[in-house]
Amino acid sequence: MPRCACSALPLLSPLAHREQLVLNAKTRERSTFASTTLEPGSSSSCSSTFPNLTPGNTQAKDLAPHPAAQPSQISPWATPRERISLSSSSEGRRGEAAHFCRQQSRIFCAELCPEQRLWEGRGGRSGGLRAPGAAMQWRELPAIYLEDPGSPVQRSSYLIELHTDDGGSYDVVSDASSPAARECCAQQSSARHNWEMNYQEAAIYLQEGENNDKFFTHPKNAKALAAYLFAHNHLFYLMELSTALLLLLLSLCEAPAVPMLRLGIFVHATLELFALIVVVFELSMKMRWLGFQTFIRHKRTMVKTCVLLVQFIEAIVVLVRQTSHVRITRALRCIFLVDCRYCGAVRRNLRQIFQSLPPFIDILLLLLFFMVIFAILGFYLFSPNHSDPYFNTLENSLVNLFVLLTTSNFPDVMMPSYARNPWSCVFFIVYLSIELYFIMNLLLAVVFDTFNDIEKRKFKSLLLHKRTAIQHAYRLLVTKQRPSGISFKHFEGLLRFYKPRMCARERYLTFKALNQSNTPLVSLKDFYNFYEVVGLKWKAKRNREHWFDDLPRTAFLIFKGINILVKSRVFQYTMYTVVAVNGIWILVETFMLQGGNFFSRNVPWSYIVFLTIYGVELLLKTTGLGPVEYLSSGWNLFDFSVTLFAFLGLMALAFNMEPFYFIVVLRPLQLLRLFKLKKRYRNVLDTMFELFPRMASLGLTLLIFYYCFAIVGMEFFAGVVYPNCCNTSTVADSYRWVNHTVGNKTVVEEGYYYLNNFDNILNSFVTLFELTVVNDWYIIMEGVTSQTTHWSRLYFMIFYIVTMVVMTIIVAFILDAFVFRMNYTRKNQDSEEDNGIVLEKEISKEEVIGIIELYKRTSAATETAQLQKIVLQMDKYGQMSTVFLGRRSRTKSDLSMKMYEEEIQEWYEEHSRKEESQPAVPEAASAPSSSLKPLSLRQRSQTVI
Repeated sequence: MPRCACSALPLLSPLAHREQLVLNAKTRERSTFASTTLEPGSSSSCSSTFPNLTPGNTQAKDLAPHPAAQPSQISPWATPRERISLSSSSEGRRGEAAHFCRQQSRIFCAELCPEQRLWEGRGGRSGGLRAPGAAMQWRELPAIYLEDPGSPVQRSSYLIELHTDDGGSYDVVSDASSPAARECCAQQSSARHNWEMNYQEAAIYLQEGENNDKFFTHPKNAKALAAYLFAHNHLFYLMELSTALLLLLLSLCEAPAVPMLRLGIFVHATLELFALIVVVFELSMKMRWLGFQTFIRHKRTMVKTCVLLVQFIEAIVVLVRQTSHVRITRALRCIFLVDCRYCGAVRRNLRQIFQSLPPFIDILLLLLFFMVIFAILGFYLFSPNHSDPYFNTLENSLVNLFVLLTTSNFPDVMMPSYARNPWSCVFFIVYLSIELYFIMNLLLAVVFDTFNDIEKRKFKSLLLHKRTAIQHAYRLLVTKQRPSGISFKHFEGLLRFYKPRMCARERYLTFKALNQSNTPLVSLKDFYNFYEVVGLKWKAKRNREHWFDDLPRTAFLIFKGINILVKSRVFQYTMYTVVAVNGIWILVETFMLQGGNFFSRNVPWSYIVFLTIYGVELLLKTTGLGPVEYLSSGWNLFDFSVTLFAFLGLMALAFNMEPFYFIVVLRPLQLLRLFKLKKRYRNVLDTMFELFPRMASLGLTLLIFYYCFAIVGMEFFAGVVYPNCCNTSTVADSYRWVNHTVGNKTVVEEGYYYLNNFDNILNSFVTLFELTVVNDWYIIMEGVTSQTTHWSRLYFMIFYIVTMVVMTIIVAFILDAFVFRMNYTRKNQDSEEDNGIVLEKEISKEEVIGIIELYKRTSAATETAQLQKIVLQMDKYGQMSTVFLGRRSRTKSDLSMKMYEEEIQEWYEEHSRKEESQPAVPEAASAPSSSLKPLSLRQRSQTVI
């Protein structure tokens, strides 16, 4: 039977072999106590150190020392873990594997020592050498500090081609001289590599769950993993974003270009080719990561590839011909921006718009149906009136009723017929009542209902998507020996990949916050809260209630009085009164000003008085609450900013710094403080602040539509609008520019609408914004139509419909957010003062020392130094434990969890039934039974968004 070079026993089993390695390692670790001799079978032998290793214990038979082992002396300088000292006649064999066994002893001490104890000398460091004469004691430590030497339930898919064993720990052995020792070292190194791959793949699954990436795009092998990691870092994201922005900004330099930014054809065509080559590189990395089959299944990527091909051909043609041609396809460049990682919110908005289209189109068709009916009716009623230019043809009748829907030409469109027959107003009243006040509001109601349903389905799908990602990660982190949960060692390994910048203290606090059952392992039920807990920012709770608690009694009483004053309602309402009086004074002062120079060289006395009051308030709050507590409030930050700007405005007036006079205009912002008085106003402001990020993404979505229409407008309408261009149209006066002399004066009659043109990208954006506002937008449309063809009206009408869809979605989003906030407030009356998510956790000194010991084994000097600072802080204040507070802002997802609390359980049950109906992967079939059902590694995401 084969024997290991580290042991004189036969290699019966992996577990027994590892345990024997540990015992034999102790024979070479250090000399043993000089004053004590361990006699075989005595009470001071190995069984005294490890109480579970009794002669009657089955495990003890495998762990008993070899019969050839001879007693030896125990050194008084030895550590308690080195109390096992067994001599052997096989001195050479033990010497060959001594270093290897010492590595193993660090790993499996936990397995051999069920009580999980560490030895500590009084007055000495934990795990170190005991000073002579120092008293010794046993100290119990929780099991979470110990490494889990088991093999994973599910191996990483990146290791399928590596035929290695998964067992054991993963401390790398750097020195092994014998062949058997080298073989064991290779196994341990391979095991560590396997676990590292499991950590990395688990982190990728969790990132896919967080980013809502579909699981069929999950990297499938080691080569795909390398490409995935290359494509998923911020430098790559910045390269994507920079390339997309460069392609979009080229429209400033291409004909028709902004005059100051015009570039030669060779220059901008070369820049375009360079940017497209970078996009080719990005897509090649994506194909290497996804694989060809998955690449062609990914719709957004295929659309991007097709657009890239068209853009590439056109750029080469322009570069070869050295002249530009009609390039409407430039409008598709925004796809490169939409596909960027940083534009995920824009993609979600576009999906939401497309998902809202079916009901929107239904109502839109109903609206157009009534419009056609009224156009035919208006043509028959008003075309006999030759003085009415609005209904002389069916085309004009349709166009003018479409414009009337926006009320832009009302009542002008009614006046010719109304002058002939007053009863004709009934036609327009009925039309506007049906189309504008009924169908348009019905359109908003339908879109809002669809939007609300989509938001709920999106939340449900994202919640279940995250749950599936957590299950995938969980299977990669549990071991066959401990399938009931994740140990701290493996959880810490996961966070090293998922959040590399998280420090050791935050990793442990995150583990403890997740571990609601207070067991050594994090169960699957606790692990489901991973996304809610991992975002917490941890800070030590202050030991003092106030910043001035340690001051002398006289100073303490003074600052305590200030603290009580600034927190009192009398003080708050006094400041509200001052703000209201200040607002009224500013209003009266502004009303009395005349045109011209509004800023006097003399500083108004009212300015100094009110600013002094605000300054005193700021000083009292800062001293009474302390700078940290004062600046932790959003309203206090706002007050501080406004007061600072008011002071800067005073300096600008006092020293006559005219370029900075605009700061004085910011004074009325103090009036916003009055909104804190009423709960409804607070809800409105809170909703507004919550909407800012999403509104920014909606604004960017609207700009993308603007860009597409601007490119099309420049290609067809550049240079067609100019002064006196529309003399034959009904809007000629708006484009007329006449310079004539009346008496001794030169009179200029100028219609400014010729400035609303498509001569470059910037002018096009301004023109499109005016079309969005719809006030007199038909003048721009008719001016362009008079210079081109009647089909040009389709461009303006389609733009109005598209912007109506986007604006309706924006209005529905605002309504949904506000209604959701109101419903949540009614359901949770105690949540008026929302300080976000706050979690409190206490860690003891013993726990910190245990974690330090764990990190010492992995030579993590930085993490160890951070944790030792906590111990020093506890020693400084004579504490045995420290309380940490984890905080993060409350998101809409948190509010949705509260609102849909009852339905979520039904969703989970339905999700579990679907998982049970799915076939299990072969690898999971052989895994030990656990609370987690087998999952397919390539399960397709069920997400909606």
